[in-house]
Amino acid sequence: MRQDFESMLSDHIASVGAIDAAGVRRMADAVVAALRGGGKVLACGNGGSAADAQHFAAELVVRFESDGRRALPALALAADASVLTAAGNDLGYGSVFSRSVEAFGKSGDILLCLSTSGRSENVLRALRTAKSLGMLTAAITGEGESPILGESDYGIAIRGRTARVQEGTILVLHYLASAIDAAF
Repeated sequence: MRQDFESMLSDHIASVGAIDAAGVRRMADAVVAALRGGGKVLACGNGGSAADAQHFAAELVVRFESDGRRALPALALAADASVLTAAGNDLGYGSVFSRSVEAFGKSGDILLCLSTSGRSENVLRALRTAKSLGMLTAAITGEGESPILGESDYGIAIRGRTARVQEGTILVLHYLASAIDAAF
């Protein structure tokens, strides 16, 4: 088991080492600016990325590491099962996030798109809806062909297999939360 862990850690270090640090900083600055300007963060993703979106929203609304910071407005779009299932049933699964972006998003807000593949149709539709509303968009995806990354205002591609992309996503989200704590 120790050998397996060491191999996974080696892969993780290589994956994290390839993350565009300047790009992460620009993304953090954009999220902080949106929040300072009275905007909110909407976050979406499927599966593990949905859980990561919820995790990040909780860090903003409740706390990350700083007890003294005020609550900040953030919504994880996969958290409302009734909206998800109604949109999926009535409009099709491709619309589950875009419908919520349409309902809650406005100019000055930022949509954070999480997609390990970078090709999730429902996340891409949410991104396009956000742009049509004048929102900023940010994405964290895996490396490779990614329409989500290509259409985002701020984007981070993480190299590696699915598990490494997921680990890198959490690392970037924790960096963003730390930058937000420092700004507020």
